[in-house]
Amino acid sequence: MVVSFGRSSTTSCYMLVMLSDSGLHDNTTNHITSFGSLEASSTYSAPVSAPFYRPPEIHEVVYMFVDLVYILIICSNSTIVYLIWFHQSLHEPMYIFIAALLMNSLLFSTNIYPKLLIDFLSEKQTISYSACLFQCFLYYSLNGSEFLLLAAMSYDRYVSVYKPLQYHTIMKKETVRIFLGVAWFVPACQIAVPVALNVNTKLCNFTLKGIFCNNSIYKLHCVSSIGLSVYGVMVLLNVTLLPVLFIIFTYSKIFIVTYHSGREERMKAAQTCIPHLLVLISFSCFITYDVIIVKLESEFPKTIRLIMTLQSIFYHPLLNPIIYGLKMK
Repeated sequence: MVVSFGRSSTTSCYMLVMLSDSGLHDNTTNHITSFGSLEASSTYSAPVSAPFYRPPEIHEVVYMFVDLVYILIICSNSTIVYLIWFHQSLHEPMYIFIAALLMNSLLFSTNIYPKLLIDFLSEKQTISYSACLFQCFLYYSLNGSEFLLLAAMSYDRYVSVYKPLQYHTIMKKETVRIFLGVAWFVPACQIAVPVALNVNTKLCNFTLKGIFCNNSIYKLHCVSSIGLSVYGVMVLLNVTLLPVLFIIFTYSKIFIVTYHSGREERMKAAQTCIPHLLVLISFSCFITYDVIIVKLESEFPKTIRLIMTLQSIFYHPLLNPIIYGLKMK
């Protein structure tokens, strides 16, 4: 398969020309690429990015900005993880869960930023279908881990308020290890199923809107699977909706109990729960956007699409260390 690019004078963007003797359904060496423009720079195509037109000066500024954000994410998250690991006094379940949450943010960012930075330096932004599936797998697996870790943190706070005398008996090291294992293992296993089933799926489209591989990848398939769609909804309920409902339930119970207590108890509950709720709200907004964006496709406003995408790769990985760093102060 030969891939070449041509500049379109009417749309001011790069259009993909794919020539193949075996046709577009050749599944052995599928590479996905895309198009974009300066105006629609929030919707790079191709599982990861698109060769959108931009002046060299803007190209350098954007690259330096993305690179700086990635460095800040690594430094801020790693610093707090190191502080928790280094200080024995912080080896408590709540801080261990915070460290796990920040490590999850590091893995999440590392899944996206290196490829994104490479795309900024490349003339042609392409990625193999198998690599795109792998990035999609890590993306949703780590998303599910985020919600389960937040649910584990809410349970930890629930036990500390409702059963303070039994806290150390319930939240033992073994219990914490089990929670961490479930948070990372269960989403990975559930997301691996549809990814494995789609490895040999034929493609009828080689353009994907987005700066990384997410559920838009299913728009590339010639035939959509109803069974996989139903399974996807079930996974969404397991690793997203159920943890969110559990978090809301536990924090509601905590606020009800502390409301009838003294002012000092209410302040402690607020300082403990509000940071978790801010992270939950931030991440839930992005997941909601990510789920519906495929259904709305290009009808979704480009400005809103850009803002929500930036929330996932810029704001959220930086929000966690800021919120929990202030909490540890």
